[in-house]
Amino acid sequence: MSFDFVAIDVETANANMASICQVGLAGYANRQLVVQLKSYVDPQDYFDPINVSIHGIDESAVADAPTLDVLASEIYRLLDGQISVCHTHFDRVAVHQAFGKCGLRAPACKWLDSARVARRAWKQFASAGYGLANVCKTLGYVYRAHDALEDAKAAAHVLDAAIQTTGLTVQDWLDRVRQPIDPATTGSTIASPSNRPATTATR
Repeated sequence: MSFDFVAIDVETANANMASICQVGLAGYANRQLVVQLKSYVDPQDYFDPINVSIHGIDESAVADAPTLDVLASEIYRLLDGQISVCHTHFDRVAVHQAFGKCGLRAPACKWLDSARVARRAWKQFASAGYGLANVCKTLGYVYRAHDALEDAKAAAHVLDAAIQTTGLTVQDWLDRVRQPIDPATTGSTIASPSNRPATTATR
């Protein structure tokens, strides 16, 4: 199965980023949502009241949910060989830590941070205000926060809006997010299909 990209979001049971209790994935092709997956996950860990107050998921919600090792094959099917989009590094790190905790390999994908995309696509988000809720509010995209699938779709919308605004492709953005927010600081130009500078960002 091939996509332009697959957006992913996870919720965690506590401060341990490996304690994934919900996962949502949304695969896109030609700007259309073509496949989605949402599942509670038994984190085999405790639920912190702070986390529960944020996403509303508790022990009762995951009572009959699969563990991550059971879901792993489906997650691999959707992510392996794909560009995986998430907003900030949290979901990427959580996935790596949770799979490692289970003794599993992490999904073999290229990660693209839609927060880094937003900071480069729109000047008002360059240094602040690039949280998912605020970016989506500015873009006029309405979603239900802290539901893994809804958050994944929101991250996908941010990337799609940036593509439409800048004309850069998903592949271009893989390069662009590695550059400084303001390319002028290095004398480079914004990546384009025919001009992709190799400079590396320091932030």
